[in-house]
Amino acid sequence: MTVPRALPAEARAVVRGDRRALAQLITRIESRDPSVAPILRALHPRTGHATVVGLTGPLGVGKSSLVNVLLAHLRSLGKTVAVVAVDPSSPFTGGSVLGDRIRLERDPGDAGVFIRSMASRGRAGGVATATREVVRLLDAAHYDVVLVETVGSGQVDIEIRDVASTSVVVLVPHLGDEVQTLKAGLFEIADVFCVNKSDLPGADAAAKDLSELAGLGAARDGWRPVVVSASARDKTGVTELWTAIEAHEAFLDAEPGRRAEADRRRIANELVELVRDRVAREAAERLQADPSHGKLLDEVAERRLDPRTAADRIYERTHGSSSRTRRR
Repeated sequence: MTVPRALPAEARAVVRGDRRALAQLITRIESRDPSVAPILRALHPRTGHATVVGLTGPLGVGKSSLVNVLLAHLRSLGKTVAVVAVDPSSPFTGGSVLGDRIRLERDPGDAGVFIRSMASRGRAGGVATATREVVRLLDAAHYDVVLVETVGSGQVDIEIRDVASTSVVVLVPHLGDEVQTLKAGLFEIADVFCVNKSDLPGADAAAKDLSELAGLGAARDGWRPVVVSASARDKTGVTELWTAIEAHEAFLDAEPGRRAEADRRRIANELVELVRDRVAREAAERLQADPSHGKLLDEVAERRLDPRTAADRIYERTHGSSSRTRRR
């Protein structure tokens, strides 16, 4: 592959598929190293080709096992695959609570597979802020499919839709998850439902009930969620799962502008989040360094000032008096 010399050296390494360079850059992204920005900027025009699939669902439904068999199926089709496994993180250390994804299997000699575990850094939705940048990095490295696995966390676990073009919600029979999904909000993000552990009793009934529930709901942008059954243990249903994912990807491409509109929504959410994070970091730094902000903290603690008014004052000092007309 010919790699333009105009690209930064580290960007050229990514385009060449240098796995060590990829791992090092991901670490720098996670640590918010500002020096990685020019590399990501140079690689951005080379993204937009990978199929990005999100897999989410409650703990214990076998997502990692399902990813293993899906990974093997994709490799049998000749596709290169990257897996980003986003785990819950400790609110104290920021590290992954579940630890490294030793339960994800790989052949160390298979250059067509790349697996990386990330901590969610306290994000309630189960998706790290850095995940989007890591996915684009893997896209630029020419992986055909990027699988993003995240632990579901009920009503707030909707951020996977801001990362993946197709979202798969994984459930299991006999736990009532197919009904709780409607209450939890996961129904709103699912393009595909996968009833895993279909070798267990009650799996057929669970898939049937879920299909009926999906049929009752309003189609989102013209698409109704597809329900498939699979067993990671028996390695069954994975072909049907990938077929359902491909069907949704084809749906996105069937009408001009449909995929672009979905991309714009994801980008808009990302930009808002980036600006929010920057403002939050600046406010935290000022609270630590500016004595006048320390006085504000004292006033709030002594009940002489309410938190909203204090926040307004911090924002006005940081961003100018024009913000006065836009108070909460």
